[in-house]
Amino acid sequence: MANNNEIERRRTFAIIAHPDAGKTSLTEKLLLFGGQIQVAGAVKSNKIKKTATSDWMDIEKQRGISVTTSVMEFDYHDYKVNILDTPGHQDFAEDTYRTLTAVDSVIIVVDGAKGVETQTRKLMEVCRMRKTPVIIFVNKMDIMGADFYNVVNMMKDRLKCNAVPVQLPIGSEDTFKGIIDLITMRAEVYYDDLGKDIRDEDIPADMMEKAQQYHDELWEHVAELDEDLMMKYLEGEELTIPEVKAAIRKGCIANEIVPVLCGTAYRNKGVQPLLDAVIEYMPAPT
Repeated sequence: MANNNEIERRRTFAIIAHPDAGKTSLTEKLLLFGGQIQVAGAVKSNKIKKTATSDWMDIEKQRGISVTTSVMEFDYHDYKVNILDTPGHQDFAEDTYRTLTAVDSVIIVVDGAKGVETQTRKLMEVCRMRKTPVIIFVNKMDIMGADFYNVVNMMKDRLKCNAVPVQLPIGSEDTFKGIIDLITMRAEVYYDDLGKDIRDEDIPADMMEKAQQYHDELWEHVAELDEDLMMKYLEGEELTIPEVKAAIRKGCIANEIVPVLCGTAYRNKGVQPLLDAVIEYMPAPT
């Protein structure tokens, strides 16, 4: 039984993306939460001397890109987390494709302004072919041109997947200040640029109608994933949060749903909820 517990508490996932979507920055922020590193190395440009922990080859430090897969491990709550940071650049894509044979799930990082790009589509195809469960993180919600709703529509159109938001952003570009959890219907609002001063609040009044709309759509998707929940839903019974999360996990593992989350890895906003989502929705090695 002890061995089963050890297996069940493991999460091994790859972080994949089109180049410059913020994949390595996200990896570093996840490592910060795991206590593996104390300071995240900025990978925005060669002007910054600190380089990413996961980018260790000379060429990676010089060019500010990942060209090989790095494996990092840390403990988070009661879980053992293994992250594989993969190359995003097309020249090194073969390494990424090989990595996808060794992981149980994947986070696909999408640029909040550019949306679904060429390499994103290819990577999604590989995940679909291997039946690998996927979570999508819409990154860079704080940059010029970021549009979460447009990106979600692009996912449905170009990735041909059942992309379902479980979060909504509060604001965008320079007004981005938090996220709405559509499951708990609470807001996580950031009061600094480091993602450290975080407060649990009511959903802003001007976003309540939109949040309710997406919450209801999420509940419909969840009900479709489980017969018992569908009966409860049709009979007007309230679905509980544990039931909803269990159904999303079941749907992820069966490749019937792709949860969509958002934030900005560079400013450490939305990263911890993403890590929590991996724990809650992604499969153990079994």
